[in-house]
Amino acid sequence: MAARQMRWLLSGELLVYLVLSAWLVGRGGWTPLAAGGLVLGCFLGLRLFVTALTFILMRANSDQVPGQFRIGPIRALRMAFEEYAGLIVLFSVIQPFEAFWVGPDHLGKAAGRPPLLLIHGYQCNRGFWFWLRPRLEAAGWIVATHNLEPVWAGIDDYLQDIERRIDEVLAATGAQRVILVGHSMGGLVLRAYLRRYGSARVAHIVTLGSPHQGTRLAPLGLGRNARQMRPGSPWLAALASPGAVPLPPGSVSIFSCHDNYVFPQRTCSTLQGAANVIVGGISHLAMAFSPLVLDKLLEALDKP
Repeated sequence: MAARQMRWLLSGELLVYLVLSAWLVGRGGWTPLAAGGLVLGCFLGLRLFVTALTFILMRANSDQVPGQFRIGPIRALRMAFEEYAGLIVLFSVIQPFEAFWVGPDHLGKAAGRPPLLLIHGYQCNRGFWFWLRPRLEAAGWIVATHNLEPVWAGIDDYLQDIERRIDEVLAATGAQRVILVGHSMGGLVLRAYLRRYGSARVAHIVTLGSPHQGTRLAPLGLGRNARQMRPGSPWLAALASPGAVPLPPGSVSIFSCHDNYVFPQRTCSTLQGAANVIVGGISHLAMAFSPLVLDKLLEALDKP
């Protein structure tokens, strides 16, 4: 459903550009090359605007960056470019066609280590793991993925399907427990799963750039899940209530002090009861392609 929605949105956007281009050539006297350049400029410019807006809001709402993670202007420009490229690649190329790029999961028998179940974030799908999944498999992990649908549902609405997917993964691998890995909103989904179903079948969880205390970007989002990610929301308060199920030992929250979607970063991404691992110079979507994040993730997965 998420991939189909992305394809429809992308097709609608391109249709508008094509109609505009045809009008400019037929009525405005533009050359096809000039009209095509305008179309390309609109396509890239819209994504540049979205990326710039997130960084502007991030700069106005960030925690103070620890000294060891501060970056200079060149690294900041590179980080912004990586986020811009990640937005284009993920939402215009990979995720709209995730079945082609990612393909089915390869679930063999587990040999000594729990399998991984990767859960993506808000408005994404399993295509988010396009770069990370094969590298986790190359490191010897059995990796399963899952799509959260519908896109704008409440976070608790995803939990029954997560439980069903865990059943499938454990049956296919012969394992007793899984390790749950969530990016962004996916980390909240994992904690909500633990609250409802407990941790008997979960070895531990690892979250990447997750808004455990919400994010100030959430008011710009659509859907019940976006409202639940607003700082101070009743849903977040219930998730962190004293009676909540404790995290499994070895759980880790990995986040960037330059995250342009989840901010203030340390305030929002610190997870009580987990080991909190900070990285710098990495934006939110660029986590999907970051060798540093991969290294930190592999370290977290090997925790007992």
